[in-house]
Amino acid sequence: MQFFARLRSRKKKSGSILFRYGWKITLLILLLGAGFAVFLFYGTWAQTFDMKNVGEMPERNTVYDVDGKIYSRLAGANRLKVSLSEVSPFFIAAVLAREDTRFYEHKGIDWRGILRALVRDITSGSAKEGASSITQQLARNSLPLGGRTLSRKVLEAMVALRIERQFTKQQILELYVNRIYFGTGCYGVETASQLYFGENASKLNLSEAALLAGLIRSPNRFSPLKNPEGAAMQRNAVLDRMVALKKISLQQAEEAKTIKIVTHPKRVRQIQENYAMDAVQRDLNQLLTQDQIDNGGLSIYTTLDSTVQNSAQDALEKQLTKIEHQSNFHHPLKADYKPPENGEGDSAMPYLEGAVVVIDNASGGIRALVGGRDYAQSKFNRALVPANRQIGSAFKPFVYTIAFSHGLLPSTAISDGP
Repeated sequence: MQFFARLRSRKKKSGSILFRYGWKITLLILLLGAGFAVFLFYGTWAQTFDMKNVGEMPERNTVYDVDGKIYSRLAGANRLKVSLSEVSPFFIAAVLAREDTRFYEHKGIDWRGILRALVRDITSGSAKEGASSITQQLARNSLPLGGRTLSRKVLEAMVALRIERQFTKQQILELYVNRIYFGTGCYGVETASQLYFGENASKLNLSEAALLAGLIRSPNRFSPLKNPEGAAMQRNAVLDRMVALKKISLQQAEEAKTIKIVTHPKRVRQIQENYAMDAVQRDLNQLLTQDQIDNGGLSIYTTLDSTVQNSAQDALEKQLTKIEHQSNFHHPLKADYKPPENGEGDSAMPYLEGAVVVIDNASGGIRALVGGRDYAQSKFNRALVPANRQIGSAFKPFVYTIAFSHGLLPSTAISDGP
């Protein structure tokens, strides 16, 4: 009887142990299964994105005048791409210290960084280091991953793993510094360096590099053009972080902090909107696809002369204004014109209009093209076909020369009927 009593006691014990740990094991299996399902789902979703879009980024096409000087830019984002070797080492060190200290150690997701950021958020209410790795930031800035949700963060992490397999660390870093937004409408470190400091990214000193790195998280709020005090605060935070990581000495940081923030913006030539650029755009549309134009990076050489272009525009306006002030002119004046509230006018402007085309007789190259008095009021280009506007008498010798070269005589009758 004692033997059976012990046996029953052991059965009860083993049963209680199974009950005690069995539900925990079951829960663990369920959690692992759910985690695997989530990983599989988002991993499959991440495979649907084209990695070519990570390596490709739009930049503006550059239009040059007859002297090889930049005349304007067309399409794309306000970005000037550079290689990593063309970027100041100070900026590389600053951006790594600010955004991803373990960039060269992780495989796209910095789990340690995420945990550290969570602890800092809980204990101090502020994070000195972002939770997203540089690769994750590149993923969300390159691909349409959706809004700021938990689902998007998981997808972003899965895409980051793909990027790490597709590109080298140096390639990822180069793509990142060229893609990120620095405020004031500029993308990439080269454009930002020129905009804020009037110099190339390779020339950035420690103070300037730390300032640009400090802009990344909130570029509009801390723009040195609008908020130099806020920009200085962010710069100093980056410098302190670099000291903590032993990337620079304390003395270097203190010296950089004493430098007053003075911007020397170099005007990065933007898109010019005028009749001549309309003509350039028209020719591009005939030669290239829209995708080729939008992707940017093209160098477009024209025969336009910016000095002649400006002179032609001024001459047209002066001459037509002079005509408007003649005593026998009884038509609406441009000075009295009020543009419609819904935008610019159409081809039939109420006031006197005109057009100018200046051609180099030796080469046939177009030096200037003006399609109207005010591009902002009417974008209708009277200098281009099919404007259906009669050209002036000064052009008749060109027409007559062609006619005579084809055997026609001054006495030849030509029908002007439809």
